Amino acid sequence: MKMYQVDAFTQQLFKGNPAAVLVLDQWLDDELMQNIALENNLAETAFVKRIDDENYQIRWFTPKVEVDFCGHATLASAFVLFKDFTKAKKIQFHVKNLGIFTIHQADDGKIQMNFPIRKAQKLTDYPELLNHVIDKPFKEVYANAQAFILVCHSAQDVIDAIPNLVHIQMIADEHKVSTAITAYHEGLDVTITAESDDYDYVARYFAPHKGINEDPVTGSMHTGLAPLWAEKLNKDQLVGYQASARGGELFCKIESEDRIEISGYAKLYMQAEISL
Repeated sequence: MKMYQVDAFTQQLFKGNPAAVLVLDQWLDDELMQNIALENNLAETAFVKRIDDENYQIRWFTPKVEVDFCGHATLASAFVLFKDFTKAKKIQFHVKNLGIFTIHQADDGKIQMNFPIRKAQKLTDYPELLNHVIDKPFKEVYANAQAFILVCHSAQDVIDAIPNLVHIQMIADEHKVSTAITAYHEGLDVTITAESDDYDYVARYFAPHKGINEDPVTGSMHTGLAPLWAEKLNKDQLVGYQASARGGELFCKIESEDRIEISGYAKLYMQAEISL
């Protein structure tokens, strides 16, 4: 069975976020897909099931769990499909609970993904433990369906911050139930962000309870971050940078009140045959 490994949200090898992609005619057993993701030990392994040349289903697995949404592995999957599986320039991913993601490939190779916005709400009352998840001060707290969002005082604070992964794990363990913000049941992650001189904003993302201490680039999180910064900066087109060790660029455009286009490039690292 063929498997691809693609660096997403970058035009350079060894940057961005690596994802594995397998294109299937039928779903594999859930336990087998989880074991493949564990064996890959990447932030995400995507499994794509063909409906026809322009329509596909997609699922995403970390080394520990299946997740409901992953942006960088969606980009990597689209890159693979456009490369080897379809001549179409537009495809649709059919996603459980999230509807249809429409994906275009531009002439220069940039992949443009239309996602639902996961709007963040400002919190005045938030878990006290959030004060201890990084070693830098922050000035605001937001949350959306995916994560608590800490707005830091500077981009340098975001870059230099040292996360307390034990406390972040505890935050996720304690926030698994339905709230006014979310019905997300796997536990809220933590992201930190700030305005930037070089980009519109920078961010970092931590999810140790999913087997990802720090995610290199988290496309799904920017469906909440980009609208937040669009409102703060009064603009509808932004460039975000995820300031992990690998780093990655996300080109974001607010399409409507509930839809966002997140675009990026990808680079093929590997094609392999896996033995099952």
